[in-house]
Amino acid sequence: MTQIGKDETGNGVGLIVVTCALMALGLVMVGSTSASLDRPLFAADMWRTVFGRQIVFVGVGLCVLLATARLAPPLIRSPGFRRWGLWILFAVTLLLLVVALVPGLGSEQRGSSRWLRFNLGGFALGFQPSEIAKLSMVAVLASMLSATGTDPRSFKRSFLPAALVVAITVMLVGKEDLGTAGLLAVVGGSMLLVGGCRVRYLAVLVLLGIIGMVWLVYDETYRMERMTAFMHPEAEAGRAGYQPLQSLITIASGGWFGAGLGSGMQKYGYLPECRTDFIFAVVCEELGVLGAGLVILLFVTLIVLGLRTMIGATSRFTRLLSFGLIATIGLQATMNIAVVTVMVPTTGISMPLISAGGSGLMMVCFSIGLLIAVRSGEPADGGLSTASPRQRGSAEEMALC
Repeated sequence: MTQIGKDETGNGVGLIVVTCALMALGLVMVGSTSASLDRPLFAADMWRTVFGRQIVFVGVGLCVLLATARLAPPLIRSPGFRRWGLWILFAVTLLLLVVALVPGLGSEQRGSSRWLRFNLGGFALGFQPSEIAKLSMVAVLASMLSATGTDPRSFKRSFLPAALVVAITVMLVGKEDLGTAGLLAVVGGSMLLVGGCRVRYLAVLVLLGIIGMVWLVYDETYRMERMTAFMHPEAEAGRAGYQPLQSLITIASGGWFGAGLGSGMQKYGYLPECRTDFIFAVVCEELGVLGAGLVILLFVTLIVLGLRTMIGATSRFTRLLSFGLIATIGLQATMNIAVVTVMVPTTGISMPLISAGGSGLMMVCFSIGLLIAVRSGEPADGGLSTASPRQRGSAEEMALC
């Protein structure tokens, strides 16, 4: 028991250290991409700049992480919260997603209505409900697939309700944010697979998902333009191909060791979204292949530590929750790198913990805090004492995944 306690503590500290390293690197890069040729980075009104706000976001995010790790275990242990609290959270998330789509209520930015904005003490703040959807969908699926007496191989009782949760979330998010919708679809499908649902059911769901994604692409002209630009970026260099071409130029100009921190040139109006979706390209330009490799190594370490938490979890709920959380973070980072390196078409998905922004950073910090809280929030009996023999067998099979 003493050794287990040491492993849990070390894993939690490791998650905090890696998260802080990524946030610190992100803050440095946001500061670099916020540099201007006609004004200093540190000024009296810097708190109203992107860099100043990011400093606040990082500080608050760290507090959110530590508070969640400290306060979440009782909620994880509570059957009532799993049964009702998570569904209330999911219902609120769906309401926010709908409100963001309503003209006049949602805030449109770069042609998409993804934001809800409000003023607080003279500061304009906003958040994306889709960020909350990442967490609430994972938590609800973990609760549904781990409920006492649930057989994940049953179509009507388990697979169909869980698939509807994924489908509704993906459709509401995908209307304005195809990249995040794709991420949610992959995470949701992965959780159904790991949770023990039959593969033939999942195959049908994947087919329907592909049809839905194709429809979403054809539904918006700019998405079709991005697909064309992905296939032939040089032919669309002045239009939809400008972003991917500039991203490749930014990456190539860094070489092995980079131009030096702050010495990159592409951030001065050449590379759009250099502080958010395409900040990894600036990392490659200023820190080179070695800096980019460090970022990837930190994310791999974060994923490994998260998987250790999943493997060490003793209840089905916490095991599924851990898997969903770490899959969301890992797949989002992978998708962002794939977009920046033009391995997939351009879509608006940020780099976790590194890109500028508050709502995404808060949700990732909250997710990592939950990972840390998972082990200390385990039920004494592992949460399987009242489960059916079939459920216990499914949980034991899942432990081998």
